[in-house]
Amino acid sequence: MPVFQLSREIIFPPPELAEPDGLLAVGGDLSPERLLEAYRSGIFPWFGEGDPILWWTPSPRLVLIPQEFHVSRRLARVLRQNIFSITADTAFREVITNCAAKRSRNREETWITPDMVNAYCHLHDLGYAHSIECWKENRLVGGLYGVALDHVFFGESMYCETSNASKIALHTLVRHAMNSGIHFIDCQMRTEHLLSLGAREISGNSFQELLRNSIKTIRPQKKWRLQ
Repeated sequence: MPVFQLSREIIFPPPELAEPDGLLAVGGDLSPERLLEAYRSGIFPWFGEGDPILWWTPSPRLVLIPQEFHVSRRLARVLRQNIFSITADTAFREVITNCAAKRSRNREETWITPDMVNAYCHLHDLGYAHSIECWKENRLVGGLYGVALDHVFFGESMYCETSNASKIALHTLVRHAMNSGIHFIDCQMRTEHLLSLGAREISGNSFQELLRNSIKTIRPQKKWRLQ
């Protein structure tokens, strides 16, 4: 089945027409309107520097239900120590650029190109993309970012410079999700790390059903306030 070529019109083919590896379409742009339409449809961009924009919707899909987040004994001990300060939406650009830089230092391929950074910072300015920051001794040592639409948070990436910082950021996201009515966190694709924290794989059809039940309206959200 050929991969769909997007036009200037902001429309995507049905997710069920994706390739077995999840690739659905190529082309288009990273405008806020197209990105929001993609996320509401369970589609996300993922491509390398110099490549065309590629759009994906893998099946199975990794999701994290907030109530299923697993707090290990070690993480519980770190939480009790209270060695990190946590904020939200105070250093979005720093978090996303640090996610990219961390992967580069580890010689891992990164999809967080300069164009992606600018596109998601624009979404953040509009109230659709959000970050959680983890600080130690007034230094940013970890965090995560993603896109929030109605009752869904689409996680994009997280990083840490100090042991357990990203886990603390994710734990904070889970608590915020439970307090603010977020039904689930989209983790996109399987990783053993996220599986160990309680995430699980579901079919593409089940994921689409979750989306339909969780996204009724698309409205920007004010700066997150953590409780």
